[in-house]
Amino acid sequence: MTQKATPFLMFDDQLGAALELYTSIFPDSRVLQRAQAGENGPVISAELVVGGQRFMAFNGGPHFRFTDAFSIFVSCEDQAEVDRYWDALVKAGAKPVMCGWITDPFGLSWQIVPKRFMELIADPSPAKSRAVMTAMRSMVKLDVVALEAAHAAA
Repeated sequence: MTQKATPFLMFDDQLGAALELYTSIFPDSRVLQRAQAGENGPVISAELVVGGQRFMAFNGGPHFRFTDAFSIFVSCEDQAEVDRYWDALVKAGAKPVMCGWITDPFGLSWQIVPKRFMELIADPSPAKSRAVMTAMRSMVKLDVVALEAAHAAA
């Protein structure tokens, strides 16, 4: 897999736990390389693939913090896939935020978004697109049925 530009994630000291979580939740995920501090020491750096996207990651210390300025957008086929990822992240200690955003236990923000939402907001009718956006803004986890209802009612 050749990728010229690769997101680089800086964790405090939880990289090993993050590798386990991400590769357990998302299909097409794996650790390509990892470096540890000693034979049984903590993971200090890794190259990984999450959902087909390659990342580099490093344990850089407590002065590195994730912000909402960077998030990982997960495009979901349907509500069942949204629910599966959302529920797995919540079970792992993630905090739901709003509008399909959730912050994992390491502080990294994820957007768990059904493809249907993107189709609905692309409607050429400004009223329908606006109605879907308004409905989305009232949600925490995105709900396809409610988004479609807002679209139909506009």
